[in-house]
Amino acid sequence: MVKIIIIAIFIALQVAVGIYSIKKINNVDDFLLGGRKVGAWLSALAYGTSYFSAVIFIGYAGGIGWEMGFSSIWIGVGNALIGSYLAWIVLAKRTRVVTRQLDAKTLPEFFQKRYNSETLKIMASVLTFIFLVPYTASVYKGLGYLFAKLFPSTFTIDQAFTISVLIMAVFTLFYLVLGGYIATALNNLIQGVIMIIGTVMIVAYVVNSPVVNGFSLGLESLNEVKDGLGTLIGPNPWKLLSLVILTSFGVWGLPQMVHKFYAIKDETAIKKGTIIATVFAAVIGIGAYMTGSFGHLFFTEIPNGSVDTIVPEMLFSLLPDVLIGIFIVLIMAASMSTLASLVLVSSSSVTVDIIKGYIKKDMNEKKQLLLLRIFCIVFVSISVIIALTNNNSIVTLMNLSWGTLAGCFLGPYIIGIYSKRACKFSAFAGMISGFTIMITLVIINGMTYSTTAGCIAMGTSVAVTFIFSRLSKKKNNVIQESTNEAAVTCK
Repeated sequence: MVKIIIIAIFIALQVAVGIYSIKKINNVDDFLLGGRKVGAWLSALAYGTSYFSAVIFIGYAGGIGWEMGFSSIWIGVGNALIGSYLAWIVLAKRTRVVTRQLDAKTLPEFFQKRYNSETLKIMASVLTFIFLVPYTASVYKGLGYLFAKLFPSTFTIDQAFTISVLIMAVFTLFYLVLGGYIATALNNLIQGVIMIIGTVMIVAYVVNSPVVNGFSLGLESLNEVKDGLGTLIGPNPWKLLSLVILTSFGVWGLPQMVHKFYAIKDETAIKKGTIIATVFAAVIGIGAYMTGSFGHLFFTEIPNGSVDTIVPEMLFSLLPDVLIGIFIVLIMAASMSTLASLVLVSSSSVTVDIIKGYIKKDMNEKKQLLLLRIFCIVFVSISVIIALTNNNSIVTLMNLSWGTLAGCFLGPYIIGIYSKRACKFSAFAGMISGFTIMITLVIINGMTYSTTAGCIAMGTSVAVTFIFSRLSKKKNNVIQESTNEAAVTCK
């Protein structure tokens, strides 16, 4: 009953925020970007909660922690320093300035206006819609185990999974359809606080549990299970490095992450948001992987034959009812925040970038808002169906989506906001080369190597876009040399 009450309070808060936010939505800009007036805390936690979905606790932390032990915390460190701090330093200010100059609301629209190419916009829109579907489906994975544990005598794992997916999808849709980005950002604030509190409590309980018996003894015990599991180097440093690169640099080219920089209010908010986002990422990332790294001390073999169940099984055997309720809400918060972000970006790729851009160019604001809300429902429905019928692991689904999208967009996006010499040809070359590399390597080597393939695809995209932009003698003048807010130079 305690756990049910905690979940009910959480859901009620999400619904209340959706109802409150509907009054603040007057046009498409409000729905997609919060009127571009979002402050530091909301922007930073919107970024952080979109970054860390349930995937990190159910899938990544358990699976990678089982394989690499304590060294897996380097992924959390990389996510904080590269995926958050460096990303905000390099991208936030520049993205905000350029997208306002171009009046771009989405990443595909940025490509169109920056490179004066309708084809690039269509390509980016289609890729966004297609590859965010498996990413969204991966967000649902693992929830069934939690609900089956919550109601062990009532539902099987399959039944609990179906119910939990539907509950999360319905309530996320409710506040998203009503309040758009504003509701999402406000709920992200609530979800972010829950995630921080929950993660700190979980780490404290795991490290001080009789099984781990303190930090130092826990590391010694891991090394007794397998040499290297309790060290910072780990048994497989090269694979660890590829995971750090993919999960840290990959977010630089993901539409739902870049989207957060469009909406920031001013440069002061960027400076504060950089610190907040970094601290949040450090707590969640390092805390999650540290928890998963001790999996071998709780089990001699992978429970239920799935790495996705390692962390849930650990915590259900260890935590009191109140903290189990907080853990379930933590997973729901992480899932709903990421889901809302993905759905918003995907629905805009269809409504704003394709329908408004090509099919019905004279569509008014009211009809655009209606279509945005309709496609939010459509996108969630598709991802629910895939989640309920697809049995691929969380890590595999996420690696495929991150690697493909970041491999396509990273080069054209970064070079595009910094260099006037970046042209349509260089953007096409970067996008196509990244996509080709990713898909080819996955086909040849299988999904197991999607992490390495993603890293190579991202590097290829940036290198090819840069090289071809240097070959261009003509500068693109769609980006101004400076703005009233910041002097920014394009070389």
